[in-house]
Amino acid sequence: MEPGSGPGGVAAAAAEIKGRRENEVWYLKISKLALAFAIIHSKPPGKSCKEYTEHLAKTVSKRDFGWKSKVEVLEAEVLRLRQELLLNKICPRFCLENGKPDASAETLLDQECINPVSYSSQLEDSGCDVSNDYAFDSLGIASDFHQSEHNVDTSKCLLERVPPLSLCSTSKEKSLTAPVQFLQHLLEIRKLSEEGILQADFTELENDSFTIRNSVSQLLDGLTVFYNSPKFPVSDFLTEAVSVLISFITNNKLSSHVLKKCFKKLEEFKKNLVQIILRNSSVNRFQALHAVSHTLVLLGRNNILRNSLISLLLSEVRKFAEQLLQAQQIQTMYDITQYENIFPLCMILEQLLQNETEESNVSSTDYDGEEKIKFLENLDQIILCLSDEFPLFSLFLWRVNVLLNSAQIQID
Repeated sequence: MEPGSGPGGVAAAAAEIKGRRENEVWYLKISKLALAFAIIHSKPPGKSCKEYTEHLAKTVSKRDFGWKSKVEVLEAEVLRLRQELLLNKICPRFCLENGKPDASAETLLDQECINPVSYSSQLEDSGCDVSNDYAFDSLGIASDFHQSEHNVDTSKCLLERVPPLSLCSTSKEKSLTAPVQFLQHLLEIRKLSEEGILQADFTELENDSFTIRNSVSQLLDGLTVFYNSPKFPVSDFLTEAVSVLISFITNNKLSSHVLKKCFKKLEEFKKNLVQIILRNSSVNRFQALHAVSHTLVLLGRNNILRNSLISLLLSEVRKFAEQLLQAQQIQTMYDITQYENIFPLCMILEQLLQNETEESNVSSTDYDGEEKIKFLENLDQIILCLSDEFPLFSLFLWRVNVLLNSAQIQID
């Protein structure tokens, strides 16, 4: 038996650990006492000990905040340099000067780019105006979705380049400039390489997962912050940020790199947007709900993200339907705000299912049918029970039921 391995050795080790902890507690108490004496001794006249202590705490806190800010600035600069380095590795001819492509590429893109859709004119009211121009139609399709869908189709057109930093009206928008420009430049390089104008090696994306992952994560975090506390009208820059994100994840050549490295982050982003819709209790929340809903529909343009988003929405709508049925059966109050907020989710779900049925080239094995089975289970009975008191919600459930049953999706 090794020394110290018996019961006596274990007891001695435990006693030693206990002694160390007691010493640490004692030193902590002595340190606090010494600090208190130092504060009392150095306290300026005319101030109480409490006031002086609070003053010192604020001073230290400001210094810590200053260091944190400096670290964030340096980290952002490191990411920007890594982005620039990666772009140059992919395509050396694509020179970056102050965050812009070289002159030849810029001239070429000026001839082909079209202006993105701006939400500014749509979202200038207080949030209570639900005009036909911007409302969802009977199938839950945003009337401006078709125009935006055309604008984000990278196989047919190029998006407007990222606006210069001067157009970014807030510090939050400025923090998104680097990732938005980086992703936009990748899209430009892909377009020019497909046309044979530039030679590009996109295998470099596999060698630098850090830059892709952090760039996309930074963009998603920034959009989440905006949707949590939106300001209207939405700036052109934020509209462009969404357009660049959607263009990137729907590009056949580039989306695979994002999904490999950022799938969990994208899933988290979708869940956050759904919760933002459900939890928003502001009186003038309908503009914000429309903006978030529009982004979710656009995310569904990627087949993999669409299938997981359908499953997420089916789960949320099913849970609410069951809660509403339970509240009706035991005659208790239900959350009227959540009831109102569930309709945007139903509209998004209808739109995604409609797209699912219209696209015959979608692989059936990609769709997670487990939530479909749960959703359809006892759905007819739920609709029957809720139809008298909640006819509109029951109608949405019925229409989703019809779309699910008509979709050519093999779940077994």
